[in-house]
Amino acid sequence: MKLIIISGPSGSGKTTLSNQIVLKNKNSIVLSTDNYYKTGLLSKLISILVEGYFDRGISFNKRLFKKDFNFIIKNGISIHKRSYDFEKKKITTFLNETKNIDLLIVEGIFAREFSSTLFNQNYFLLELKINKKDCMKRVVQRDIEERGKAKMMAENDFMKSWDLYYRKYKFKYMRKDANEFVIKNGTSVNEILKKIIN
Repeated sequence: MKLIIISGPSGSGKTTLSNQIVLKNKNSIVLSTDNYYKTGLLSKLISILVEGYFDRGISFNKRLFKKDFNFIIKNGISIHKRSYDFEKKKITTFLNETKNIDLLIVEGIFAREFSSTLFNQNYFLLELKINKKDCMKRVVQRDIEERGKAKMMAENDFMKSWDLYYRKYKFKYMRKDANEFVIKNGTSVNEILKKIIN
């Protein structure tokens, strides 16, 4: 099974790229770290008190994510899907069986951080480095429509998230033997995918 890690700041197009890859490869599945935020009363309280909570590792349920990841790697199948509701701060799990998986895509704000734990697993890292203004436009629209935020709050949250992401990865989470591809505005994604998938 091939593994692709897609990393980048908020609004850089990680989910869009993941969906493009799935369309090109029917036997693929996406695990988004955005669906594995911690839940419960403590998490709700911390999200109010800690600035940029959803962009920090303390918000990520690594144990649950790793459990699902390991199951797919070991068995080549997935039996359910998870979805995080940002307004209710709750994870919904529903049955969604996918068999014969030969390409697993891990994407999200914590994808690169997660890749640092894969000591014996080969993977391809796609790092999205997209124009800040474009990213902000996407995030603000998404946060207003899907997460119930006011425009000013969405803009402020984006700026904090952007700075936090690049501070966090100032020193790269990257193995020397990993295959890394940087995707910028104008990069031919199809050429990169040919090298990975074919």
